[in-house]
Amino acid sequence: MEFNLIILGSGESGTGAALLAKQQGISVFVSDKGLIPEKYKIELQQQNIPFEEGQHSEDLILSAEQIIKSPGIPEKADIIKKIRAKGIPIMSEIEFAFRYKGDSKILCITGSNGKTTTTSLAYYIFEKAGYDVSVVGNIGHSFARQIVVKPTDWYVMEISSFQLDDIRSFRPDIAVIMNITPDHLDRYEYDFAKYTQAKFNITKYQEDDDYLILCKDDKTIQQFLHDNPINSKTLFFTMNEQLKGDGAFLNQNELVIKVNGEPFSISINELSLKGKHNQYNSMAAGISARVAEIRNASIRECLKTFTAIEHRMESVATIRGIEFINDSKATNLNSVWYALESMTKPTVLILGGIDKGNDYNEIKELVKEKVKAIVCLGMDNTPIQKFFNGMIEIVDTNRIEDAVSAAYLLAETGDCVLLSPACASFDLFKNYEDRGEQFKTTVKAL
Repeated sequence: MEFNLIILGSGESGTGAALLAKQQGISVFVSDKGLIPEKYKIELQQQNIPFEEGQHSEDLILSAEQIIKSPGIPEKADIIKKIRAKGIPIMSEIEFAFRYKGDSKILCITGSNGKTTTTSLAYYIFEKAGYDVSVVGNIGHSFARQIVVKPTDWYVMEISSFQLDDIRSFRPDIAVIMNITPDHLDRYEYDFAKYTQAKFNITKYQEDDDYLILCKDDKTIQQFLHDNPINSKTLFFTMNEQLKGDGAFLNQNELVIKVNGEPFSISINELSLKGKHNQYNSMAAGISARVAEIRNASIRECLKTFTAIEHRMESVATIRGIEFINDSKATNLNSVWYALESMTKPTVLILGGIDKGNDYNEIKELVKEKVKAIVCLGMDNTPIQKFFNGMIEIVDTNRIEDAVSAAYLLAETGDCVLLSPACASFDLFKNYEDRGEQFKTTVKAL
Protein backbone atom coordinates (compact mmCIF):
# COMPACT_ATOMS: atom_id res chain seq x y z
CA MET A 1 0.00 0.00 0.00
CA GLU A 2 1.22 3.49 -0.81
CA PHE A 3 0.70 6.49 1.46
CA ASN A 4 0.56 10.20 0.62
CA LEU A 5 2.49 11.05 3.79
CA ILE A 6 5.05 9.09 5.80
CA ILE A 7 6.07 10.34 9.25
CA LEU A 8 9.46 9.27 10.59
CA GLY A 9 9.48 9.27 14.38
CA SER A 10 6.58 8.82 16.77
CA GLY A 11 7.22 11.29 19.56
CA GLU A 12 5.05 14.29 20.36
CA SER A 13 5.70 16.03 17.04
CA GLY A 14 5.35 12.88 14.91
CA THR A 15 2.16 11.71 16.58
CA GLY A 16 0.72 15.22 16.48
CA ALA A 17 1.45 15.44 12.75
CA ALA A 18 -0.21 12.03 12.23
CA LEU A 19 -3.35 13.17 14.05
CA LEU A 20 -3.51 16.34 11.96
CA ALA A 21 -2.99 14.38 8.74
CA LYS A 22 -5.81 12.01 9.72
CA GLN A 23 -8.08 14.96 10.49
CA GLN A 24 -7.33 16.45 7.07
CA GLY A 25 -8.08 13.18 5.26
CA ILE A 26 -4.48 12.54 4.25
CA SER A 27 -3.33 8.94 3.87
CA VAL A 28 -0.61 8.68 6.53
CA PHE A 29 1.79 6.05 7.92
CA VAL A 30 4.11 6.38 10.94
CA SER A 31 7.50 4.64 10.99
CA ASP A 32 9.81 4.56 14.00
CA LYS A 33 13.17 2.80 14.05
CA GLY A 34 12.87 2.50 17.83
CA LEU A 35 9.94 1.48 19.99
CA ILE A 36 6.91 3.76 20.00
CA PRO A 37 6.10 5.11 23.48
CA GLU A 38 2.96 3.41 24.78
CA LYS A 39 0.86 6.58 25.11
CA TYR A 40 1.50 7.49 21.46
CA LYS A 41 0.92 3.94 20.27
CA ILE A 42 -2.50 3.93 21.92
CA GLU A 43 -3.41 7.19 20.19
CA LEU A 44 -2.39 5.88 16.78
CA GLN A 45 -4.40 2.70 17.33
CA GLN A 46 -7.46 4.63 18.49
CA GLN A 47 -7.34 6.76 15.34
CA ASN A 48 -6.69 3.74 13.08
CA ILE A 49 -3.41 5.26 11.89
CA PRO A 50 -1.12 2.49 10.59
CA PHE A 51 2.42 2.39 12.00
CA GLU A 52 5.55 0.29 12.40
CA GLU A 53 8.20 0.25 15.13
CA GLY A 54 11.67 -1.22 15.44
CA GLN A 55 12.36 -0.70 11.74
CA HIS A 56 12.04 1.54 8.70
CA SER A 57 10.47 -0.29 5.74
CA GLU A 58 12.48 1.38 2.98
CA ASP A 59 10.32 0.33 0.03
CA LEU A 60 7.25 1.80 1.72
CA ILE A 61 8.99 4.99 2.84
CA LEU A 62 10.65 5.61 -0.51
CA SER A 63 7.28 5.40 -2.28
CA ALA A 64 5.81 8.30 -0.27
CA GLU A 65 4.80 11.59 -1.89
CA GLN A 66 6.15 13.57 1.05
CA ILE A 67 7.77 12.90 4.39
CA ILE A 68 7.74 14.54 7.82
CA LYS A 69 10.94 13.95 9.76
CA SER A 70 11.25 14.02 13.53
CA PRO A 71 13.64 16.80 14.61
CA GLY A 72 15.69 14.16 16.40
CA ILE A 73 16.68 12.33 13.20
CA PRO A 74 19.98 13.64 11.76
CA GLU A 75 20.72 14.15 8.07
CA LYS A 76 23.44 11.50 8.24
CA ALA A 77 20.89 8.74 8.99
CA ASP A 78 20.86 6.20 6.13
CA ILE A 79 17.12 6.49 5.53
CA ILE A 80 17.36 10.28 5.20
CA LYS A 81 20.22 9.99 2.71
CA LYS A 82 18.10 7.62 0.58
CA ILE A 83 15.06 9.91 0.77
CA ARG A 84 17.17 12.90 -0.29
CA ALA A 85 18.74 10.90 -3.12
CA LYS A 86 15.29 10.03 -4.45
CA GLY A 87 14.16 13.65 -4.23
CA ILE A 88 11.15 13.06 -1.96
CA PRO A 89 10.22 16.33 -0.20
CA ILE A 90 10.94 16.35 3.56
CA MET A 91 9.28 18.86 5.86
CA SER A 92 9.20 19.46 9.59
CA GLU A 93 6.11 19.09 11.74
CA ILE A 94 5.89 22.87 12.26
CA GLU A 95 5.88 23.37 8.48
CA PHE A 96 3.06 20.84 8.08
CA ALA A 97 1.01 22.36 10.90
CA PHE A 98 1.57 25.90 9.60
CA ARG A 99 -0.45 25.02 6.51
CA TYR A 100 -3.55 24.40 8.64
CA LYS A 101 -3.31 27.25 11.14
CA GLY A 102 -5.95 29.39 9.43
CA ASP A 103 -5.89 33.08 10.37
CA SER A 104 -4.13 32.54 13.68
CA LYS A 105 -0.89 34.34 14.53
CA ILE A 106 2.44 32.96 15.69
CA LEU A 107 5.05 34.23 18.13
CA CYS A 108 8.03 31.92 17.60
CA ILE A 109 11.11 31.90 19.84
CA THR A 110 14.47 30.23 19.27
CA GLY A 111 18.05 30.65 20.45
CA SER A 112 20.83 28.68 22.06
CA ASN A 113 19.75 29.70 25.58
CA GLY A 114 16.80 31.35 27.27
CA LYS A 115 14.14 30.29 24.79
CA THR A 116 12.13 28.13 27.22
CA THR A 117 11.96 30.84 29.89
CA THR A 118 11.15 33.54 27.32
CA THR A 119 8.45 31.38 25.71
CA SER A 120 6.89 30.58 29.09
CA LEU A 121 6.97 34.25 30.12
CA ALA A 122 5.50 35.44 26.81
CA TYR A 123 2.70 32.88 27.06
CA TYR A 124 1.99 34.02 30.62
CA ILE A 125 1.73 37.65 29.49
CA PHE A 126 -0.58 36.81 26.56
CA GLU A 127 -2.79 34.60 28.73
CA LYS A 128 -3.09 37.15 31.53
CA ALA A 129 -3.98 39.79 28.96
CA GLY A 130 -6.99 37.68 27.96
CA TYR A 131 -5.71 36.51 24.56
CA ASP A 132 -6.91 33.20 23.11
CA VAL A 133 -3.45 31.61 23.20
CA SER A 134 -1.69 28.27 23.51
CA VAL A 135 1.96 27.39 24.10
CA VAL A 136 3.32 24.81 21.65
CA GLY A 137 6.49 23.35 20.19
CA ASN A 138 9.00 22.21 22.77
CA ILE A 139 6.62 23.21 25.59
CA GLY A 140 3.10 21.83 25.81
CA HIS A 141 1.57 20.14 22.77
CA SER A 142 3.21 19.97 19.39
CA PHE A 143 1.95 22.67 17.00
CA ALA A 144 0.12 20.05 14.92
CA ARG A 145 -1.60 18.45 17.90
CA GLN A 146 -2.79 21.82 19.23
CA ILE A 147 -4.47 22.57 15.90
CA VAL A 148 -6.30 19.23 16.16
CA VAL A 149 -7.24 19.48 19.84
CA LYS A 150 -7.99 23.18 20.27
CA PRO A 151 -7.01 25.79 17.69
CA THR A 152 -6.28 29.23 19.16
CA ASP A 153 -5.94 32.77 17.83
CA TRP A 154 -2.30 32.93 18.95
CA TYR A 155 0.41 30.28 19.20
CA VAL A 156 3.44 31.06 21.37
CA MET A 157 6.03 28.59 20.18
CA GLU A 158 9.47 27.46 21.31
CA ILE A 159 11.48 25.73 18.59
CA SER A 160 15.01 24.53 17.98
CA SER A 161 17.23 24.80 14.92
CA PHE A 162 16.35 21.16 14.10
CA GLN A 163 12.69 22.11 13.61
CA LEU A 164 13.68 25.00 11.35
CA ASP A 165 15.86 22.83 9.11
CA ASP A 166 12.97 21.59 6.96
CA ILE A 167 10.61 24.54 6.58
CA ARG A 168 9.39 25.67 3.17
CA SER A 169 6.84 28.38 3.99
CA PHE A 170 6.68 28.58 7.80
CA ARG A 171 6.28 32.25 8.64
CA PRO A 172 5.89 33.56 12.20
CA ASP A 173 4.28 36.96 12.63
CA ILE A 174 6.77 37.65 15.42
CA ALA A 175 10.12 35.82 15.50
CA VAL A 176 12.65 36.01 18.34
CA ILE A 177 16.28 34.88 18.34
CA MET A 178 17.59 35.11 21.90
CA ASN A 179 21.27 34.44 21.16
CA ILE A 180 23.48 32.11 19.12
CA THR A 181 26.35 30.24 20.77
CA PRO A 182 27.99 26.93 19.79
CA ASP A 183 25.63 24.02 20.49
CA HIS A 184 24.54 20.87 18.63
CA LEU A 185 27.43 21.37 16.22
CA ASP A 186 27.58 17.61 15.63
CA ARG A 187 24.32 18.03 13.67
CA TYR A 188 25.86 20.73 11.47
CA GLU A 189 29.15 19.12 10.50
CA TYR A 190 30.84 21.15 13.27
CA ASP A 191 30.24 24.25 11.16
CA PHE A 192 29.07 27.16 13.32
CA ALA A 193 27.99 29.11 10.23
CA LYS A 194 25.54 26.32 9.31
CA TYR A 195 24.13 26.30 12.84
CA THR A 196 23.74 30.10 12.70
CA GLN A 197 21.94 29.88 9.36
CA ALA A 198 19.61 27.24 10.81
CA LYS A 199 18.62 29.61 13.60
CA PHE A 200 18.01 32.43 11.13
CA ASN A 201 15.70 30.17 9.11
CA ILE A 202 13.07 31.48 11.53
CA THR A 203 12.93 34.66 9.45
CA LYS A 204 13.46 33.03 6.03
CA TYR A 205 9.87 33.49 4.83
CA GLN A 206 8.95 36.56 6.85
CA GLU A 207 7.68 39.62 4.98
CA ASP A 208 8.03 43.32 5.62
CA ASP A 209 5.02 43.50 7.96
CA ASP A 210 6.41 40.75 10.23
CA TYR A 211 8.75 41.36 13.18
CA LEU A 212 12.15 39.91 14.10
CA ILE A 213 13.32 40.55 17.66
CA LEU A 214 17.06 40.14 18.30
CA CYS A 215 19.74 40.56 20.95
CA LYS A 216 21.93 43.44 19.84
CA ASP A 217 24.70 42.32 22.21
CA ASP A 218 25.21 39.00 20.42
CA LYS A 219 28.18 39.24 18.04
CA THR A 220 27.09 36.26 15.95
CA ILE A 221 23.68 37.82 15.34
CA GLN A 222 25.25 41.16 14.43
CA GLN A 223 27.65 39.53 11.98
CA PHE A 224 24.83 37.62 10.28
CA LEU A 225 22.78 40.82 9.92
CA HIS A 226 25.81 42.55 8.42
CA ASP A 227 26.22 39.80 5.82
CA ASN A 228 22.58 38.95 5.03
CA PRO A 229 19.45 40.95 4.14
CA ILE A 230 16.39 40.61 6.39
CA ASN A 231 12.86 41.25 5.10
CA SER A 232 11.07 41.76 8.41
CA LYS A 233 11.05 44.71 10.79
CA THR A 234 13.90 44.26 13.27
CA LEU A 235 13.68 45.28 16.91
CA PHE A 236 16.56 44.93 19.36
CA PHE A 237 17.08 44.39 23.06
CA THR A 238 20.40 45.34 24.64
CA MET A 239 22.23 46.06 27.88
CA ASN A 240 25.05 47.96 26.22
CA GLU A 241 23.34 51.13 25.00
CA GLN A 242 20.21 53.23 25.30
CA LEU A 243 18.27 52.74 22.08
CA LYS A 244 16.88 55.77 20.32
CA GLY A 245 14.23 53.81 18.41
CA ASP A 246 11.86 51.05 19.42
CA GLY A 247 13.17 48.09 21.40
CA ALA A 248 14.30 47.42 24.97
CA PHE A 249 17.36 48.45 26.97
CA LEU A 250 18.70 49.07 30.45
CA ASN A 251 18.91 52.57 31.87
CA GLN A 252 20.93 52.09 35.07
CA ASN A 253 18.63 49.79 37.12
CA GLU A 254 15.56 50.38 34.96
CA LEU A 255 14.47 48.05 32.17
CA VAL A 256 12.90 50.20 29.44
CA ILE A 257 10.60 48.88 26.69
CA LYS A 258 9.39 51.10 23.86
CA VAL A 259 7.31 49.67 21.00
CA ASN A 260 4.33 51.25 19.25
CA GLY A 261 3.87 54.19 21.57
CA GLU A 262 4.96 55.47 24.95
CA PRO A 263 7.86 53.66 26.65
CA PHE A 264 7.45 52.08 30.03
CA SER A 265 10.04 51.06 32.57
CA ILE A 266 10.34 48.65 35.47
CA SER A 267 13.09 48.36 38.07
CA ILE A 268 15.18 45.22 37.63
CA ASN A 269 14.64 44.70 41.37
CA GLU A 270 10.91 44.28 40.68
CA LEU A 271 11.40 41.58 38.04
CA SER A 272 10.31 38.18 39.31
CA LEU A 273 13.15 36.54 37.35
CA LYS A 274 16.57 37.41 38.72
CA GLY A 275 19.96 37.53 36.99
CA LYS A 276 21.33 39.16 33.87
CA HIS A 277 20.15 36.34 31.58
CA ASN A 278 16.59 36.82 32.82
CA GLN A 279 16.75 40.54 32.11
CA TYR A 280 17.36 39.58 28.48
CA ASN A 281 14.47 37.12 28.64
CA SER A 282 12.17 39.75 30.14
CA MET A 283 13.09 42.28 27.45
CA ALA A 284 12.43 39.83 24.61
CA ALA A 285 9.06 38.74 26.03
CA GLY A 286 8.09 42.35 26.75
CA ILE A 287 8.87 43.54 23.21
CA SER A 288 6.88 40.61 21.78
CA ALA A 289 3.88 41.49 23.92
CA ARG A 290 3.99 45.14 22.86
CA VAL A 291 4.17 44.16 19.18
CA ALA A 292 1.00 42.13 19.85
CA GLU A 293 -0.53 45.31 21.31
CA ILE A 294 -0.73 44.14 24.92
CA ARG A 295 -0.99 47.07 27.32
CA ASN A 296 2.07 48.34 29.18
CA ALA A 297 0.43 47.96 32.59
CA SER A 298 -0.42 44.31 31.90
CA ILE A 299 3.14 43.52 30.78
CA ARG A 300 4.65 45.25 33.81
CA GLU A 301 2.44 43.30 36.20
CA CYS A 302 3.34 39.99 34.55
CA LEU A 303 7.07 40.74 34.69
CA LYS A 304 6.60 41.13 38.46
CA THR A 305 4.54 37.99 39.08
CA PHE A 306 5.80 35.30 36.66
CA THR A 307 7.16 32.15 38.34
CA ALA A 308 10.41 30.64 37.05
CA ILE A 309 10.21 27.43 35.02
CA GLU A 310 11.19 24.07 36.38
CA HIS A 311 14.84 22.96 36.01
CA ARG A 312 16.07 26.46 35.12
CA MET A 313 17.65 28.25 38.09
CA GLU A 314 14.95 26.66 40.24
CA SER A 315 15.40 27.11 43.98
CA VAL A 316 14.91 23.68 45.58
CA ALA A 317 15.57 24.09 49.31
CA THR A 318 17.81 25.72 51.88
CA ILE A 319 19.33 23.19 54.28
CA ARG A 320 21.65 24.18 57.13
CA GLY A 321 21.91 27.60 55.51
CA ILE A 322 23.00 26.07 52.18
CA GLU A 323 20.83 26.93 49.16
CA PHE A 324 20.34 24.24 46.49
CA ILE A 325 19.52 25.35 42.93
CA ASN A 326 18.37 23.07 40.11
CA ASP A 327 19.63 24.28 36.74
CA SER A 328 19.50 20.86 35.05
CA LYS A 329 18.33 22.46 31.79
CA ALA A 330 21.78 24.03 31.42
CA THR A 331 23.13 21.55 28.88
CA ASN A 332 25.73 23.88 27.35
CA LEU A 333 28.43 26.17 28.69
CA ASN A 334 26.67 29.39 27.74
CA SER A 335 23.80 28.45 30.06
CA VAL A 336 26.26 27.67 32.85
CA TRP A 337 27.99 31.02 32.24
CA TYR A 338 24.71 32.86 32.81
CA ALA A 339 23.94 30.77 35.88
CA LEU A 340 27.34 31.48 37.46
CA GLU A 341 27.16 35.13 36.48
CA SER A 342 24.01 35.47 38.59
CA MET A 343 25.49 33.75 41.67
CA THR A 344 26.00 36.01 44.68
CA LYS A 345 27.15 33.31 47.16
CA PRO A 346 30.20 31.00 47.20
CA THR A 347 29.14 28.08 44.99
CA VAL A 348 29.71 24.35 44.82
CA LEU A 349 29.10 23.53 41.16
CA ILE A 350 27.83 20.14 39.97
CA LEU A 351 29.03 19.60 36.38
CA GLY A 352 29.05 16.67 34.00
CA GLY A 353 27.23 14.22 31.76
CA ILE A 354 27.79 13.60 28.07
CA ASP A 355 30.34 16.22 27.02
CA LYS A 356 29.52 17.73 23.58
CA GLY A 357 33.05 19.01 22.99
CA ASN A 358 32.87 21.76 25.60
CA ASP A 359 35.60 24.38 25.79
CA TYR A 360 35.65 25.09 29.52
CA ASN A 361 37.63 28.28 28.93
CA GLU A 362 34.18 29.88 28.51
CA ILE A 363 33.50 29.58 32.24
CA LYS A 364 37.07 29.51 33.55
CA GLU A 365 37.12 33.06 34.94
CA LEU A 366 33.69 32.77 36.53
CA VAL A 367 34.69 29.46 38.14
CA LYS A 368 37.81 31.12 39.60
CA GLU A 369 35.73 34.02 40.88
CA LYS A 370 32.63 32.26 42.25
CA VAL A 371 33.15 28.48 42.60
CA LYS A 372 34.81 26.90 45.66
CA ALA A 373 34.60 23.28 44.43
CA ILE A 374 33.36 21.22 41.48
CA VAL A 375 31.49 17.94 41.87
CA CYS A 376 31.55 15.89 38.66
CA LEU A 377 28.44 13.84 37.87
CA GLY A 378 28.80 11.53 34.88
CA MET A 379 30.07 8.24 33.52
CA ASP A 380 33.15 9.91 32.04
CA ASN A 381 34.30 13.09 33.78
CA THR A 382 37.75 13.15 32.17
CA PRO A 383 37.32 16.42 30.21
CA ILE A 384 36.27 18.31 33.36
CA GLN A 385 39.00 16.70 35.45
CA LYS A 386 41.69 17.54 32.88
CA PHE A 387 40.67 21.16 32.46
CA PHE A 388 40.13 22.14 36.11
CA ASN A 389 42.83 19.94 37.67
CA GLY A 390 45.04 22.02 39.96
CA MET A 391 42.72 25.02 39.67
CA ILE A 392 40.01 23.98 42.12
CA GLU A 393 38.96 21.08 44.35
CA ILE A 394 37.24 18.37 42.28
CA VAL A 395 35.20 15.37 43.43
CA ASP A 396 34.28 12.60 40.99
CA THR A 397 30.85 10.85 41.19
CA ASN A 398 28.57 8.85 38.92
CA ARG A 399 25.41 8.75 41.07
CA ILE A 400 23.13 11.67 41.89
CA GLU A 401 23.06 10.64 45.56
CA ASP A 402 26.85 10.75 45.75
CA ALA A 403 27.01 14.09 43.95
CA VAL A 404 24.50 15.75 46.27
CA SER A 405 26.19 14.28 49.38
CA ALA A 406 29.63 15.45 48.24
CA ALA A 407 28.37 18.95 47.44
CA TYR A 408 26.59 19.14 50.80
CA LEU A 409 29.80 18.24 52.64
CA LEU A 410 31.86 20.77 50.65
CA ALA A 411 29.40 23.63 51.22
CA GLU A 412 29.08 25.75 54.34
CA THR A 413 26.34 27.94 55.75
CA GLY A 414 25.81 30.85 53.37
CA ASP A 415 26.97 28.87 50.31
CA CYS A 416 25.03 27.62 47.31
CA VAL A 417 25.03 24.19 45.63
CA LEU A 418 24.29 24.66 41.92
CA LEU A 419 23.43 21.80 39.57
CA SER A 420 24.31 23.35 36.19
CA PRO A 421 25.83 20.46 34.25
CA ALA A 422 26.91 21.95 30.86
CA CYS A 423 26.39 18.47 29.40
CA ALA A 424 23.66 16.21 28.07
CA SER A 425 22.08 13.87 30.62
CA PHE A 426 21.69 10.60 28.74
CA ASP A 427 24.60 8.75 30.36
CA LEU A 428 22.82 8.49 33.72
CA PHE A 429 19.30 9.87 33.17
CA LYS A 430 16.38 9.73 30.74
CA ASN A 431 16.66 13.46 30.02
CA TYR A 432 17.45 16.73 31.77
CA GLU A 433 14.02 16.71 33.45
CA ASP A 434 14.76 13.31 35.01
CA ARG A 435 18.15 14.60 36.17
CA GLY A 436 16.50 17.65 37.75
CA GLU A 437 13.75 15.63 39.42
CA GLN A 438 16.27 13.18 40.90
CA PHE A 439 18.37 16.10 42.12
CA LYS A 440 15.38 17.67 43.86
CA THR A 441 14.29 14.39 45.43
CA THR A 442 17.80 13.70 46.70
CA VAL A 443 18.23 17.21 48.13
CA LYS A 444 14.91 17.03 49.96
CA ALA A 445 15.94 13.69 51.48
CA LEU A 446 19.05 15.22 53.13
